[in-house]
Amino acid sequence: MITQKKFDIVEETFEKELFKNFDENVKLIEDTLNIDIILREGKLVLIGHEENVDKGLKLIKELHQVVSSKKTLDKQVINYSLSLLIDGSEEKIQDLGDTIVLTQKGKPVSPKTLGQKNYINLIKSNDITFGIGPAGTGKTYLAVAMAVKAFKKDEVSKIILTRPAVEAGESLGFLPGDLKDKVDPYLRPLYDALFDMFGVEKFNKYLERGLIEVAPLAFMRGRTLDNAFIILDEAQNTTKEQMKMFLTRLGFGSKAVVTGDLTQTDLPDKKKSGLLHAIEVLDNIEGIGKMFLTEKDVVRHELVQRIIKAYDKHEKRSINNSKKKKTKDK
Repeated sequence: MITQKKFDIVEETFEKELFKNFDENVKLIEDTLNIDIILREGKLVLIGHEENVDKGLKLIKELHQVVSSKKTLDKQVINYSLSLLIDGSEEKIQDLGDTIVLTQKGKPVSPKTLGQKNYINLIKSNDITFGIGPAGTGKTYLAVAMAVKAFKKDEVSKIILTRPAVEAGESLGFLPGDLKDKVDPYLRPLYDALFDMFGVEKFNKYLERGLIEVAPLAFMRGRTLDNAFIILDEAQNTTKEQMKMFLTRLGFGSKAVVTGDLTQTDLPDKKKSGLLHAIEVLDNIEGIGKMFLTEKDVVRHELVQRIIKAYDKHEKRSINNSKKKKTKDK
């Protein structure tokens, strides 16, 4: 049965948030729930089958509360909110985190999924946090945002970003140019995140003063890192020895975040990832948090989620086929 229900817009900015980007948000809700949404004299009119309209009304109410708490709506927030609605967990939409920092352009950086929010909470409450998950889950970007927040609030005096330059064998000697030229290609994603948060000019100023350090993992050896926020990116490419070396650099007043994707290891086949080893060794250690992000936490193009699911499905099928073959051979 076709029905229609109305929703009064109280929050002034809600209309703008919902209908921005050429009505992209509204079209996404309409297509997913198979309803029509019309704006009429300060009211939203939802038209469609009663069950779908009721779902749409629930979603609109939750999104209205989100905007009332000074958060913004974009396609990623709408997509994730719809997935929570379909799972019957629409009340969790408001649990999405508040702004961590603003980018140089004034754009708020905040967790877009419940997994990301839990990850941020772990970083807040632990001295060392492992963020593990596929590309696009925000594990590195959110860690950088937390580092920038701590730096701006004078909770730390330095930000240190590092990653293993596996492709260059960590020797880096055969590459042309000076040290900066040699390591920049491997550290570019970290530079990009900091440019976004600080702007290029301020970033370069902090870099020159030694308040920001971006260096390959090999340069951490022999140091004790006090009063710093340290991020080890691409940690799946560390050896067991490198990971132990890094974790034991932590000094007083410091916080470390270790990020990686265990499905993207570039180490030689016989080498066990230091990230995987650390997760096993450091299980249930007080002061260490672990967050496993999944394809549900991907906040890139929605196609990325489908790609990750397809690869996971293929990998599981390959493992099962291998097990069946071994059983048959016996």
